[in-house]
Amino acid sequence: MKAAKFATGLALGLAVTTTMVTTPASAAPRSAAADRVVLTNADSGHSVARSVGDDTEIRLTAYRADGLTYTWSMPAAGDSRVLGRTVGGTAPTGDAYAVLHAERPGTSTVSALRRCRPDPGRLCPMVVVPWKATIEVS
Repeated sequence: MKAAKFATGLALGLAVTTTMVTTPASAAPRSAAADRVVLTNADSGHSVARSVGDDTEIRLTAYRADGLTYTWSMPAAGDSRVLGRTVGGTAPTGDAYAVLHAERPGTSTVSALRRCRPDPGRLCPMVVVPWKATIEVS
């Protein structure tokens, strides 16, 4: 009897889990249908051509060395009329991200800053490193 109740409970639990993680395609965010390009630390200084309706994802990765953590600010578009940020933020690790949606034709520079955060008893160099990419929307 206990085995039957366990099997029934297990089957019910699996059915509920499957239902919870299954999402219909119609519920996908608008950016899921857009063409997406991902820019990273290595893409600083690059220019990217995009079309109205496309998304550009920025993923900047922090790093640690010798008791210092080099963290990023959240990427921001210079002209929000051309590139609207749909999501963005920073992580406790110092990583930063943003998704920018091409709203209308034009050119916008996307930028972020990398700064040093020292561990207790450590000193950072007085250097701020910019990250910048130019996005041309047609």
